[in-house]
Amino acid sequence: MKQLVDLTTWNRREHFAFFSAFEEPFFGLVADVNVAHAFARAKELGVPFFQVYLHAALQAVNSVEALRYRIEDGEVYCYDQIHASPTLARPDHTFSFAFVPFAQPLTEFGLSLQAEIDAVEQSTGLRLNANASRLDVIHFSAIPWLRFTGLTHARAFAHPDSVPKISVGRYRRAGEALLMPVAVNVHHGLADGYHVGLFFSAFQQALDAV
Repeated sequence: MKQLVDLTTWNRREHFAFFSAFEEPFFGLVADVNVAHAFARAKELGVPFFQVYLHAALQAVNSVEALRYRIEDGEVYCYDQIHASPTLARPDHTFSFAFVPFAQPLTEFGLSLQAEIDAVEQSTGLRLNANASRLDVIHFSAIPWLRFTGLTHARAFAHPDSVPKISVGRYRRAGEALLMPVAVNVHHGLADGYHVGLFFSAFQQALDAV
């Protein structure tokens, strides 16, 4: 479900018009989150750490209205719920796009995630199906091999895009904390640094509440 945003009364109408005219309307921020608690809980629950932090990221995204806005045919819609479109790796070091519906129970979410992991491992290529072009998602990727302080994305500028992109890197220990870098790239006509800050705050809360 989605709701049309009335651009005539929207307090971001000028921001939207201004940044939508850019060849590259996306901006990005990178910051650390502390995943020590979430990592320990994943071990206690016997579930993949990836499952835990992807679920927490979706909880955070769904709590920030600006990250549920999408542009369709020049109009802005607010989706009621956002799901995950992660890239999933294969043993041969290729990857595929996937779709994992958001579910509040971690176990239910994990079942859908595992089904997609199995489907990717039994397939080849990018799996460019109907789910790959959905707008009610975040594009999510994990780069667990290295820590990063900046990140860019491949972009087809001729193709309109308003889907937030979230990437995580390798965590590092800092005292009692495990700090994981998180890159967030969003359309500036729909969201500002304030909204990305709301996401990081909600993400940390979700990680600490597993």
